[in-house]
Amino acid sequence: MSAKIGIIGGSGLYDMAELTDREEKTLTTPFGEPSGPYVLATLRGKRVAFLARHGKGHRLNPSELNYRANIFGMKMLGVEWIMSASAVGSLQEKYAPKDLVFPDQFIDRTRGRISTFFSSGIVAHVGFSHPLSHHLAELAATCATEAGARAHRGGTYVCMEGPQFSTLAESNLYRSWGGDVIGMTNLQEAKLAREAEIAYATMALVTDYDCWHPDHDSVTIDMIIGYLTANVKMAQEVIAKVVERLDVGHRDPAHSALKSAILTHADAIPENVKRDLAPLISKYVK
Repeated sequence: MSAKIGIIGGSGLYDMAELTDREEKTLTTPFGEPSGPYVLATLRGKRVAFLARHGKGHRLNPSELNYRANIFGMKMLGVEWIMSASAVGSLQEKYAPKDLVFPDQFIDRTRGRISTFFSSGIVAHVGFSHPLSHHLAELAATCATEAGARAHRGGTYVCMEGPQFSTLAESNLYRSWGGDVIGMTNLQEAKLAREAEIAYATMALVTDYDCWHPDHDSVTIDMIIGYLTANVKMAQEVIAKVVERLDVGHRDPAHSALKSAILTHADAIPENVKRDLAPLISKYVK
């Protein structure tokens, strides 16, 4: 059974308590294996596909994640909207631990990660000036405020390679650039979701002040896990509210991102590439 809404759970959010009528779906994609099985389930009356980003038991670090397989699997399941949750550090005083941030921009500090489906005989350039779905992020921020969270609309997410945390020099550099929060996973998801014509938004769960803050200059896993645990219940409530209120029939600009993005002439695209990318390109390339 297909699902229009996808949920990607990050550190600390490995499941959703409200999911009912659950069915695990193991997929194989042209890009390899996703992080684990997708949980197809009902949440507040709608079918959703849930994926634990880091796999069962949190066994995959941010650089090891098969982002292409994770997002392609969502497309195979019919997903058109993805609500992602991830732990982040704060780069500004105003974002305190346990706050929720719904960013609208990214800065890429990753190295060598594959962030496109389009290679090996096909080229596409999607627009990415506004990398996240404004409609979905606004809805999520409203739901977060109604749930009692301290929610922030907008902001720049710095996506670093990891798995180590920042040096003090790096943290201060990112602050000088206007970065608001820092994490290790969401940029690749957003790029690939755009190529897959899936509207994507991030709910960033602040766990610490990174290392720039003079009173919080030692980021530890114990600290992060403590704040994550406190945030998980709120995160689940916000996601459930978003699913309940999202009009899946609403058309987001992301849903037609490939309309004029594919540059390669159809006759020049290898048949195996057409076959593999059919879930993405079949409405544009015959």
